[in-house]
Amino acid sequence: MNRKYNKNHMIFRILIVIFLVIISIIYTGIKSNIQIAQVFSYKKELPIYSVETEEKKLAISFDAAWGDDYTLEILDILDKYNVKSTFFLVGFWVDKYPEHVKEIYNRGHDVGNHSTNHPYMTKLSDDEIEKELNITGDKIEKLIKEKPILFRPPFGDYNDRVINVCKDNGYYVIQWDVDSLDWKEMGVQPVVDRVTRNVRNGSIVLFHNNAKYVLEYLPIIIERLQREGYEIVPISQLIYKENFYMDNTGRQIKKE
Repeated sequence: MNRKYNKNHMIFRILIVIFLVIISIIYTGIKSNIQIAQVFSYKKELPIYSVETEEKKLAISFDAAWGDDYTLEILDILDKYNVKSTFFLVGFWVDKYPEHVKEIYNRGHDVGNHSTNHPYMTKLSDDEIEKELNITGDKIEKLIKEKPILFRPPFGDYNDRVINVCKDNGYYVIQWDVDSLDWKEMGVQPVVDRVTRNVRNGSIVLFHNNAKYVLEYLPIIIERLQREGYEIVPISQLIYKENFYMDNTGRQIKKE
């Protein structure tokens, strides 16, 4: 009797252990599936790198932070080819060259915000990000009587938080899909080749207003692009303002 009781008790304990193991496996599986679902449901915020369009059009842009040796001549070149562009201005550049801010705007170009102090935006708090946006935005608005709606993060540095703060403050965050690398000062032809070989419909090209060879490469690039049938428009006229979504490359796509 004792032996039978011990045997049954041992079987019962084994069954309890098996049951607990099964429950543990099920719980781990459910938890793992939830975590996997969370990973796959997470949507990373992206700036606009380019725009999906069947039209043969693209945008060229200039970041202005340090120096102003060529700005007026750039504007003259753009006028010559009837091209409208986008200039992203840093706050201290606006302070130093207010008349050129007005001139850019008066000649029909977008005036975008490029921060106040040119920091790495991801290293700032939400309040600091807002200050970087609003101080320069207010300065630009005071000069041209229009609030900028385009923002380019310095160094192309962004994360979800930066983009969401920008959205909350009325900005479309703009990157680029073609980097001219003009700041490397490799000469005229490397910039021409890099841009003309990599653009496509909806591209956004990055230049700098004080790049060493800008007055030489800019006419060549514009002529080449126009010869290939591209219309060069300001970023504000290239992007979709509403009813769009972003693919995983940062390409903005119009909803049907």
